[in-house]
Amino acid sequence: MTVDRRTVLRTTVKLAALASAGGLLTACGDTGRRRADPGSFAVRPGPVDPSGTVDPAWPAGEGPASPAPTASAPPSDGPAPDGSAARAAAASAPPVPPVLPPLAAGTPFEVAYGPRTGRSVALTCHGSGDPALATALLETAEKRGVGLTVMVVGSWLDQQPQMARRILDGGHELGNHTQNHQNISAMSPDRARDEIAQCAERLQRLTGSIGRWFRPSAAQYATPMVREQARAVGYEHVLAFDVDPRDYADPTAAELQRRVLNSVRGGSVVALHMGHRCTVDALPGILDGLAKAGLTPVTASRLCA
Repeated sequence: MTVDRRTVLRTTVKLAALASAGGLLTACGDTGRRRADPGSFAVRPGPVDPSGTVDPAWPAGEGPASPAPTASAPPSDGPAPDGSAARAAAASAPPVPPVLPPLAAGTPFEVAYGPRTGRSVALTCHGSGDPALATALLETAEKRGVGLTVMVVGSWLDQQPQMARRILDGGHELGNHTQNHQNISAMSPDRARDEIAQCAERLQRLTGSIGRWFRPSAAQYATPMVREQARAVGYEHVLAFDVDPRDYADPTAAELQRRVLNSVRGGSVVALHMGHRCTVDALPGILDGLAKAGLTPVTASRLCA
């Protein structure tokens, strides 16, 4: 039988193609079973390191031959790379209350001045006003190693809550000067207690403590009614003062220095105000004058310790 050469060539090509297909099927496994049970076929890619290469610990052939296309990572509950989650957790943690020295035995409920035989004085500040000026006053004191006692107004903390920690972190002391700084002596007992309690709540929330001292607003001393309401809120001491240089009237820095230094003596509690440029400008001269007089400015708690 004569066989056409072209027929033989076509037959040879077909046989070669079938052989190749058979080899491919053998290498991949039973294709019939995979089609009947698609769930038996699974891809298990190897772990990919940050460079996109396959972990060499995977057995040969189990990992992908090349890195898979990069997909957007799903949201993660873990800490963000920039540490924002850690900062948020720290911000939500309860504040640590400041540690205050114990007061000397016999410290009266209302303190207008400390021991006259000592050489310490307390510079106290009404806490309100422009936060930039308040910060400047704090920084001026801190550069000289001086701690101030800030009798803060609660409504100011509502507007500037960061100032509470700023004051304490600078080594100063915080006290309560009512919520709205109105004439507390003329209020009803319930309203007076509410004024004290609202500010105390803000101090507690921001610093972990209501503070040791309460100072009545628009008054040098507390009336018996105000004392009773301060006690009801939880204050064991009222902080009055014996030196009032009236810096709230904005005298010149030189005049303010003169008023303070002419009136201060051992044990004095000086009433100053944040938020006034004259007070910031006068503080270096006041501190110099106190040093020349042999007087050391301290916090109210240190004065009475």
